[in-house]
This record gives sequence, structure tokens and C-alpha cells, in this order.
Amino acid sequence: MEKGTLFVVSAPSGCGKGSILRPILKEDKSIYYSVSATTRQPREEDVDGVTYRFMTKEGFEELIARNGFFEYACYCGNYYGTPKKPVQDNLDAGNDVILEIETQGAFNIKKEMPEAVLIFILPPSLKELRRRLMKRGSEDEEVINKRMSEAIREIELAKDYDFVIINDGLEEAIADFKAVCRIAKLKKNTKNIINEVLNNA
Repeated sequence: MEKGTLFVVSAPSGCGKGSILRPILKEDKSIYYSVSATTRQPREEDVDGVTYRFMTKEGFEELIARNGFFEYACYCGNYYGTPKKPVQDNLDAGNDVILEIETQGAFNIKKEMPEAVLIFILPPSLKELRRRLMKRGSEDEEVINKRMSEAIREIELAKDYDFVIINDGLEEAIADFKAVCRIAKLKKNTKNIINEVLNNA
């Protein structure tokens, strides 16, 4: 069976990453969306296995000891990480996997799995990104400035990704994302495609 492809997606806050991925995941049920694990307490709106995989601190640390995470970090006393097993199980079953993660985690995964396809979603401009963040109305100027500084740092790293997509219109960005996935899979399967043609002489 042909293995699935791992797509690692990053974007600064406000770039519409979720808006692009939601319809793609809804349309193709064979794609597995990797859910991060955490030791923090569930909130009222959380659904185990959907928003996060909730674990005890002991269970998380045991999995760390078994090299069971692609990457993990500790924030404010709680662990967050990407478990390997569900990702690898789905790839082995032939399912494509989408993993939504920040840049450092993306590069860590690329080191361990060079075949992973890194996709970065860009805003059309920094001015537009600031406008989108302000439009939310949920954060003050200081927080927005911090988000913008972080966004600039992340965007500078986008040059090391396999593909970049500009979200200047949702429908076009979704189409571009699908095209990137198609191109990546064709590139990965080039030798198999050639052999199949030659074997059907």
C-alpha cells in the first residue's frame, strides 16, 4: 500500500489557516487531522480528541521517555506536543495527514521526516494582517503589536518551507492549497508513475 503524505502547515495568527483547512477536511474524510496532546485541564468548549488529546502529566512524560512525540514543549506548567503514533498509523494506512504547527515544530518534524511537505500560509501584506487582527476586536494594541512582531519573525522563516500560499481571497487560497497537495503527491510518486506506465507495455 502506498503511504500517505504528511503536510505540515504553519501561519501567523490572522492568516486564515483554519478557514482554509476546514472545508478541505470536510470535503475529504480520508485526510487525518493531527490533534496535539496536552496536560492542561479541559475547558468547557474543549472536546477530547478534537481540540486536544488530554493526558496526565505522568502519561505525557512516559511518552516523552519512549520518544513518542515529534515535538513537545512546556508552557505555563503544561505540556503540549504532537504524538507520533496516530500520525504514523494513518500514513502507513495510506491516509494523508495534515499537521498544523508553528515554525520550530515544523522544522523539527522535517528533520525527522524529510519527506514531509511544509506549507506556509502568508497574508497579502503586513498592513492587511494588522487590519485582520484589529478587526477581531478581542485584543488590545499591545497584544496586536506582539502578534505582529511574531508574525514577521515567522514570515522570515517561510523561505525554508516547500510551498507558500498567499491568502488574499479564501476560495483562491483553498484552490491553491489543494493544488500544492496534488503537486507534492505527484512529485513523491514520480518513480511509481513511470514504472506503472513501463509495466503496462
